[in-house]
Amino acid sequence: MPRSVQCILDHADQLATRFEDYEPSPDDEVAVAEHLLRRAVLARARSERQISEAVDVARRAGISWKRIGVELGISAQAAQQRYGALYRASR
Repeated sequence: MPRSVQCILDHADQLATRFEDYEPSPDDEVAVAEHLLRRAVLARARSERQISEAVDVARRAGISWKRIGVELGISAQAAQQRYGALYRASR
């Protein structure tokens, strides 16, 4: 939903105020191992999205499930089972 420039500036001012007034608490601390795990999960999610999008582009270009499976290191059937529904939904 489009917003006016003034609304965006007002929201930015509100966020800046919240940031400036923020006082950290011990509950805000995250262990390094937990932080690394969160980053890894996020990276995996991004990679899965990239793969899904690439499979969709490949199928639209006429690349076979067998070839896609080879690239993914899985069988054609496994590739189609995993990504086929996403491909059909995007058509």
